[in-house]
Amino acid sequence: MRGYRHHNHSMLATIVAAFCVASSARVHAGNNEHLFGDWNGERTRLSDKGIDFNLGYDSQVAHNFRGGTRSVTRYTDQWTAGVTFDFDKLWGWHGASFKWLMTQRDGRNTGNDAYIGSNQSVQDLYGRGQTLHLTVFAFEKKWRDGAVEWRIGRLPVGRDVAGFSCNFQNLTFCGSQPGNIVGDYWVNWPTSQWATVLKVKTSDTTYVEAGAYQVNPKYIDNEYARANGWKPDFPSGTTGALIPVEFGWTPKLHGLPGIYKLGAWHSSSPGDDLFSDQAGQPLAVSGGTPLQHASRHGAYIDFKQQVTGEAKGRGLTLFLRAVRADAATSSTDRQISAGVEYQAPFGRSHDAIGFGVGATHSSDRLVQYQRLYNQTHADQLAVQGHDERAAEVFYSWSPVASIKVRPNLQYVHDPGGVDGRRDALVAGIYSSVKF
Repeated sequence: MRGYRHHNHSMLATIVAAFCVASSARVHAGNNEHLFGDWNGERTRLSDKGIDFNLGYDSQVAHNFRGGTRSVTRYTDQWTAGVTFDFDKLWGWHGASFKWLMTQRDGRNTGNDAYIGSNQSVQDLYGRGQTLHLTVFAFEKKWRDGAVEWRIGRLPVGRDVAGFSCNFQNLTFCGSQPGNIVGDYWVNWPTSQWATVLKVKTSDTTYVEAGAYQVNPKYIDNEYARANGWKPDFPSGTTGALIPVEFGWTPKLHGLPGIYKLGAWHSSSPGDDLFSDQAGQPLAVSGGTPLQHASRHGAYIDFKQQVTGEAKGRGLTLFLRAVRADAATSSTDRQISAGVEYQAPFGRSHDAIGFGVGATHSSDRLVQYQRLYNQTHADQLAVQGHDERAAEVFYSWSPVASIKVRPNLQYVHDPGGVDGRRDALVAGIYSSVKF
């Protein structure tokens, strides 16, 4: 515990120091998106030669004023470091590049330590072993002026398919939504698996994208990740492949950008039935081996549209997201979220305000199992018969373009979908620095 406190103090000291640097450098930094600027021109010179560096730090603090069995404050963070090699600039290989990105996660989670019991984390940066991960290790080739893109290597699913920004702190509104409900085989950032992805622009405003991602339980095993998560290895135990397909439309309505995605996926990895055993009898009664389904599947929509203001600048943006997975094998089988974000309030070009509401639904087959179990056993299971509903509001403040600080307030109704479980009120601060 002493080491953990020291780590927290070190990370907090880093953020405080970054703010001091930012404040003193305001006049010189201007709108530079990197805190340390252009390295006296060296960053631009390297980029012109084909080498681009990426270094960032994100942290999240959360305190539950209500919910769970106790009130706690927890801090979790994430370092990202990577480099992109543009082979066209380096060697004249047109359209070819290679990207390597590592992610280091540390800290603890308020939802876990306060026993809030929510399906979706109140600190989305927490998870996957809190260790060093190889997040991207991939070759990319483009043809026809970028109309055709192909990637192969180690990739997280949500980087290319069903991707969404993470401006909120509650996981209900963050990242690739399928991974929020079927994370046992759809593996989001920062974990990667061997994969290949092909994207084809079918017109100036439409595209189709398909991929094949390795499904291996070892990638989501925290002990394995702590020992091997940083390696570009190929562990044994692969159970199948996840194959997502996405159709996208990127119109400009009255000159304002939008993106509309419709996707579906099929996983050839088998899944356990939540209610029935291999003989077709209820698991809650027989206690046998779950019925095996040969594959798993789902579909999603993801809409985002700016509706006022200036394109990619000041104005209001709306979003709507929904995902549905097969109820027979997915303990949480659907999720929906919607919200608004307003960029540049009060004339501050890098600030933003956001508000979102969402719900995560537990599979009816899981609820049937839990209720039948409680009828036949003395020890009782918590019945997840309701939607977990979440709401979050944030204000994102940027003293300079490279730093964002987002105070937020979250409310979680029926955490885990369990009737009678205390609602949670959580205050947080999400900070981000691009070096």
